[in-house]
Amino acid sequence: MFFDYLIVGSGLFGAVFAHEAKKAGKSVLVIERRDHVGGNIYCEEKDGINVHKYGAHIFHTSYKDVWEYVNQFVEFNNYVNSPVANYKGELYNLPFNMNTFAKLWGIVTPDEAAAKIAEQRTAIKGEPQNLEEQAISLVGMDIYTKLIKGYTEKQWGRSCTELPAFIIKRLPVRYTFDNNYFNDRYQGIPVGGYNKLIEALLDGIEVRTGVDYNESRAEYEGLAQKVVYTGPVDAYFAYKLGQLEYRGLRFETERLEEVNHQGVAVMNYTEREVPYTRVIEHKHFEFGMQPVTYVTKEYPADWQPGEEAYYPVNNERNQNLYQQYAVLVAKEENVIFGGRLAEYKYYDMDDVIKSALECAGRELQ
Repeated sequence: MFFDYLIVGSGLFGAVFAHEAKKAGKSVLVIERRDHVGGNIYCEEKDGINVHKYGAHIFHTSYKDVWEYVNQFVEFNNYVNSPVANYKGELYNLPFNMNTFAKLWGIVTPDEAAAKIAEQRTAIKGEPQNLEEQAISLVGMDIYTKLIKGYTEKQWGRSCTELPAFIIKRLPVRYTFDNNYFNDRYQGIPVGGYNKLIEALLDGIEVRTGVDYNESRAEYEGLAQKVVYTGPVDAYFAYKLGQLEYRGLRFETERLEEVNHQGVAVMNYTEREVPYTRVIEHKHFEFGMQPVTYVTKEYPADWQPGEEAYYPVNNERNQNLYQQYAVLVAKEENVIFGGRLAEYKYYDMDDVIKSALECAGRELQ
């Protein structure tokens, strides 16, 4: 059978585009390298708990149209992301707010907190030369030492003094007692997990899993009028200009015979000596009361080609290389490149959906 669109990848970009194409009367085939659909938002159901297999995903957006779009397919609960930071057994609320400052310094008023931060910021004179100096110049030494330094060094696999200042352009500081991590108007988790959203988007569409497009291109290239490609952009071009770099992640999930292990869905471990960056207790995303719980330790990792790619390394070398690939992308006929890997760009989920909808709108009008 010949299709109007062959969609490579069944994450949010691919699934949204596929749904819109089918709605417009187009024939669609989706192929997926993994043995399941949904990309990194895929969940595994265990003992009635939806385990986020590829790390915590919390939907949040200020786009009313995107919120209304996803709510067509699945109901969202009212989960609010309020993570806790653990520094050597001391617990602090995130993002940095009055609860954090009261615990750190014993202060009571916003003016006291602002004065403390202003005093500590003066430790950096002149233009910050690295991430450490940039962070101290924004929030002072205490917050940097306890809540930023170790976490960031684990995340990037190098010292904050070796990381460029531009990685941290700003650090949100709130002089209110508000633990809601996001400022977005809409927030929640799909009731029943993210698989319900992807399954609804792909309803009635042919999907083939376990198919690597870049290895099976000869077989699939002539199957459709156009290709929507959401895989790694350098892999599409057989790495002919070189490989783009990513940071990887490794997950260790265990089942515990406890009703409630840590009392919060996300706990960050901010000291360098603890090898993982955070612990996810999945049941709290959906207010679960099951007699057991599942927790996942998330370890940053050096990335090797062939492994799952999570965070683009946005340094000068990689951005220059991506721009060279972007020139090749512009020359490809009948191929649409979209999503996190194809655009070498860190996307929040709502931005992926918005991008896919805009792309489909241009393409299918």
